[in-house]
Amino acid sequence: MLKAMIGRLFGKSDLPEKPSYEEARGALERHSKELRLDLAGRRGVGPEFLYFLSEDTDPLIRRKVAENPTTPMQANAKLVDDGDEDVRAALAKKIGRLMPGLHNEQSEKIRDLVLAMIGKLAQDQMPRVRAILAEQIKTCKTAPPALIQRLARDQHIEVAGPILEYSPLLSDTDLKEIIDLACVSAALTAIAKRRNLSPGICDAVIAQMDIKATAALLSNQAANISKAAMETILEKAAEVESWHEPLVRRPNLSSRVVRRLAGFVSSILVERLAARPGLDPDTADALKKSVRRSIEVGALEATENTDTADLRVRTAFGAGMLDDHFVSGAAELGDRESVTLALALLSSCGITIARRIMDSRSAHAITALVWKAGLHMRVSVAIQTFVLKLPGRDMLLARGGTEFPLPTQEMATHLGVFGIAA
Repeated sequence: MLKAMIGRLFGKSDLPEKPSYEEARGALERHSKELRLDLAGRRGVGPEFLYFLSEDTDPLIRRKVAENPTTPMQANAKLVDDGDEDVRAALAKKIGRLMPGLHNEQSEKIRDLVLAMIGKLAQDQMPRVRAILAEQIKTCKTAPPALIQRLARDQHIEVAGPILEYSPLLSDTDLKEIIDLACVSAALTAIAKRRNLSPGICDAVIAQMDIKATAALLSNQAANISKAAMETILEKAAEVESWHEPLVRRPNLSSRVVRRLAGFVSSILVERLAARPGLDPDTADALKKSVRRSIEVGALEATENTDTADLRVRTAFGAGMLDDHFVSGAAELGDRESVTLALALLSSCGITIARRIMDSRSAHAITALVWKAGLHMRVSVAIQTFVLKLPGRDMLLARGGTEFPLPTQEMATHLGVFGIAA
């Protein structure tokens, strides 16, 4: 039978009448890699060939077999222990997709085999393989609970994250235990993004006072944050800018909370608060007055600051002293207007565009503008630190201590977004 099949595919064969396993496999391996790759990826090829090819010496061919949805389960089971990570990763993606429909599988033997493979893949030594499996089964309601518990507690967030955020098989008790033991912010953040979080889980996340996780919780419109928990957040919120916008966007804020937010968020966010439907007349009027005051005071201060900064910057420019020392010094003093005017002059981009780039608070765009201005990377770091006051995670630092960290083409792309030709 094997000889006949090989003959159909390859033509005349010098195999004996009853070839051994090794002889048949050798016949396959003697033919070109391209042909074996083609066979490994075909859906219509006989399972016997896919079984043979699952032991091919070339890992690329074994990966094709692992990806092939028609590969027999016995061959898949062999590939679970394959020495090549890419092969096991391909298998994890395919086998994970079988999990939701596994309860409909008629053969108990097949069900057991698939569950055994998934169990092995969940303990794979490479996080990438486990992460692929977790991504495939993250919403599955019929996955083995012990498997979900293992993946949810994986030390690698790329594995645990999808399960923590999406799995319907994690109870509030499970989540609270994981929150108490969480060593990384990303695990808390994944939980904070879950749909319809109960007040108890919201309280547990907030109690950790993790800035990123709390921001994710506030952005989660379906999170049931209690009044007491909101008070806890508001006590710290003035100091944490990343919480301001998600707080303003929260549904069902009381007038008291709205007024409290208006006391420390930016004028742009106060405008959003004033536009919220359902505000009582007194609160709406107070917010509108606050917005008008901010505009009037801001316009006056901007005019005064601009006049002074403009004279200082243009004088330095005319004297040939508008350099790294001048701009970094202005940045360290927090003189945003002088920095903006200097970058506009040195880059020839115009003050309006320079202000837009500064307002974007993008470390990449600022760095590209500093490069365009002919200044050094340390100037960009000074602007990010002292003028924009970006948190460490959002900053773009020098490569090797002094070099621009972005390739020239990427900086040109960032400038192009603002209409600046590199």
